Amino acid sequence: MSVRAVRGATQLDEDVREHMLERVEEMVRDVMAANGLEVDDFISIIFTATSDLVSEFPAYAARQLGFSDVPLLCARELEIERSMPRVVRMMAHVETDLPRADLTHVYLHGAAALRRDLSRVRSVPDE
Repeated sequence: MSVRAVRGATQLDEDVREHMLERVEEMVRDVMAANGLEVDDFISIIFTATSDLVSEFPAYAARQLGFSDVPLLCARELEIERSMPRVVRMMAHVETDLPRADLTHVYLHGAAALRRDLSRVRSVPDE
């Protein structure tokens, strides 16, 4: 078993508490599903949010998913000119048998444009 870091990011449409919780929960669940992870596999998670997001701590969404004894930290993303607005990022440290090259980093909604080189496109079924 190795310690690996897996990344994720999502963009919110607006800074509304329930929307923040939904988007962060979706990101965490997708990271878990894409990498075959359970809550017990997580060592810690660092969340960052852009300065235009103030409605809720992103870590609260993870707490609601059962991450009650996993250390979680929220921080402010750097304010860089031309950076994407309303983005929550995560870097999770996990125990896994997956080789680093086989980790799936999850970038959702507008944040998918941030790191197309790292993320694998999640297929959405036709409606």
